Amino acid sequence: MNFNSRSVSVLLVDDDEINNFISIKLIKKALLNTEIMACLNGKFAIDQLVEIQKTDPSKLPDYILLDINMPIMNGWEFLDEYNRLNIDPLGKCRIYIISSSVFSNDINKARSYPLVKDFVSKPLNVEKIIELFKVEDPA
Repeated sequence: MNFNSRSVSVLLVDDDEINNFISIKLIKKALLNTEIMACLNGKFAIDQLVEIQKTDPSKLPDYILLDINMPIMNGWEFLDEYNRLNIDPLGKCRIYIISSSVFSNDINKARSYPLVKDFVSKPLNVEKIIELFKVEDPA
């Protein structure tokens, strides 16, 4: 099942703790060597990323899996703030919108952000995760 042994870091930004728990289990099942940090809203995620960027930008996550609908700071606000603060000037992070939204305007809006690699519908499963990481795998 594990196609990839390189170390991958993932930031999961979703306000649903049960969803995060399941997503973390699935990601760890799909990828052997994964560091996962979960944030329950966009504001907390931005704060974490700013801190990482200040101390060691090479520690920025490889992937950010971002929900749209969250309290405090939603996915769109996160993207705007991420962009405004220029958190990842070297483009290390690959951002995916992970949402249960089926609205085409959300999907189109996600694709209108140059930072967003793709829109992935919830629920996640091992196959979707493998596909997500395989597409970007340079090996």
